[in-house]
This record gives sequence, C-alpha cells and structure tokens, in this order.
Amino acid sequence: MRWRVIVLLLLIAVVVIFGISLIEPMISGTLSARTQLDAPPMDISGFARAIKPWDWQFPRDHGAHPEFQTEWWYYTGNLADEAGRHFGFQFTIFRRALSAALPSSTSEFRGNQLYFAHFTVSDIAGGAFHHDMRYARGAAGLAGAASQPRYHIWLEDWSVRAENNEATQTRITAASDDFAIDLALQQVKAPALQGEGGLSPKSAEIGNASYYYSLSRLETRGQILLGGQRFAVSGHSWMDHEFSTSALGDDAQGWDWFGLIFDDGSELMVGQIRLRGGGLETAFGGLLIYADGRTRRLEANEIAIQAQDTWRSPHSHVEYPAGWDIAVAGDDGFRIAVAPLLADQELHSAGIVYWEGAVGISGDKSGYGYAELTGYAESMQNRF
Repeated sequence: MRWRVIVLLLLIAVVVIFGISLIEPMISGTLSARTQLDAPPMDISGFARAIKPWDWQFPRDHGAHPEFQTEWWYYTGNLADEAGRHFGFQFTIFRRALSAALPSSTSEFRGNQLYFAHFTVSDIAGGAFHHDMRYARGAAGLAGAASQPRYHIWLEDWSVRAENNEATQTRITAASDDFAIDLALQQVKAPALQGEGGLSPKSAEIGNASYYYSLSRLETRGQILLGGQRFAVSGHSWMDHEFSTSALGDDAQGWDWFGLIFDDGSELMVGQIRLRGGGLETAFGGLLIYADGRTRRLEANEIAIQAQDTWRSPHSHVEYPAGWDIAVAGDDGFRIAVAPLLADQELHSAGIVYWEGAVGISGDKSGYGYAELTGYAESMQNRF
C-alpha cells in the first residue's frame, strides 16, 4: 500500500505565492511551518488512472511513471550492530506532478514535477527518533527518478542507486545534520505484486486504485552514523513502489499500514483504510508472501487488526494506537502481536502529521517490521 505522506499543500502554496518554481531553484531544507491548511480538491484531468492490469517489466518499472500524478519509493528496515543495538530507518522519495503536461520553456529549472523525501532513524536503545525532510523540483538535475541506464532515484545527495544492471543490488545514502545512513541492499525475492497482479484497489470506485509492488525482503548491510558515532549494522529492509492518480475514496479518513518481515522467511503486508464516518474500507486487504516467493492475496474479511493500547504525542497532542493484535484467516492463518519498538516515532514537522516507526512481532510468528498511521491528526482527503 503506501499512499505516502506528501506535504503537497504547503509546497504548492510556496510555488503559487512566491513563484520560485518558475524563477529560481527550490531550496532544500526542513519545513517548520506551524499552520495547517485544508487541502483543495485535486485536478486529475489529463493524468492516467489505475484501471486495468499493468504490464510489469523490471527493472524498467523501478523508474518513474510521470503519466500518473503521484508516485513514491519507500524503504524501511530493522538493523542491528554486532552488540545487538537495534535501529530502524525510513527513506522515502515522493514524486508529485503539478500538471499533466510539461510547461513550454527553455529554462532548465522549469518543470511540472515536485520531489519530496522523508528520512528517519530510530535509535531504539538510545530512545531517540531522528527525522528530516527535503524537497526540490524535478528539473536541473536537482531530483528525479530513472531506470536507465540503471535504476536511480535522488533528491540532491539523498539517493537510491542500483549497483548492477538488474537493480537487484542497490545502495541508499542519506545524511542529515546529526545522522546518516549508507546501506547496501540485496534483493532476495522477486517483486511481490499487491492486489490483483499489482492493481491495488482503495475503494469500489473504478480508478481509485494504485499500481503497487513490494520487495519484501532485502538483505541489508552498511553503516549508520549518529552524533558522530558510527555503527556497522545488518538486517532486513522492505521496499514499496506505488504510482496512482487519486487513489483514495471520497470517504477515506486515513490508514493503518504494516510491512512485516518474519523470522521464518515469510512476509506480510496488511492495512486498513479508516472511513470518516467510522468503519473500514472493504476494498483493501493485504498480501502474504511465502518463504519461496509465492503470494496469497488477502481480502479485508480475512484480516483482523485490533489496537491494544494508545499513545499521545507530546509534540502534536494527537492520540495514536500503540500495539496491535493481528489475525490472518485461512488454513495457513496465524495470530501475532505487533508493538512499537519506540513510542515516539512521529513525524510532526512536515506539514502532515503522522506516525511511522519500527515494530516488533511476537505470537505465532516473530520478527520485525514497520507501521504507518495516518489520518489521526486530520483527514488525508484530497492528498492522494
């Protein structure tokens, strides 16, 4: 799933009010605006919609799909050093088209694409959550996404780059003021196609869907830098790539999403879209990925997600669920408990407030993963 959390409104306001996307390069940095405005209805005319099956080809489809309005490349992982010190990380690059057609201009800075990146490191033993954000236009080499000659997504010096032609080996590099990662990822399984062959519906309405695949198990090694201290780490990561135009239904409030990597060699993506009037969207479910790479699509009625506790943010004062009982039905069904490894993993300075963090798994299966919680501070309507 991954209707990633784009700070669209604030950045469009910058473009409209100051015109900097037409005149000067957009400066990267951390947003600190405190005003939260309502998102206007989106103009989706001229963009492609996710309606029929996609002709998947890799590594081609690791790259950008500019005919769709919104796209993201999402990496999370749970890593540890030799002493067992545990870290989580998130590195996500989003692409957002402001118009379906390229503007007519001879300026290398003129373009119709905005790129955003969220970068976090969770230091579990240290009890600290580090997060940063950048943004830039998709022009003049400032940011972009490509599959040729090799898969490469970047926003300035934050990047994911393929190390071989098949893009089964990649490297993530990103550095903020006091934390950084340099990680090598090895693909273990073929891309797992979410939904029906990669067409993932988000409501019953035709077109409210995305094209969505996951690389659910990436062997990961590298380094994490925190406050001048360097840690050699290893573990597993998860990658989601999703592109769409207006994926959410009209009554969606937000979602709870889980990408879980089990010690038995299997993985699970489950989620639930919460509706504004209460209840859950029945069009979206999940995917069970077996150790041998086979997959089983999970309908909404085959998944039960029950929150067990709550946590209130000292930053936004928003209350989130904190800890879940998740049951998967069927002959190979199971029940697990999922718990945050660190309570405070809230991104609260990026225009849209949401919680995204490392979690541990116990019960019928064990392992680690990531959870994302949106729509608790405000509705996610008109953002995707």
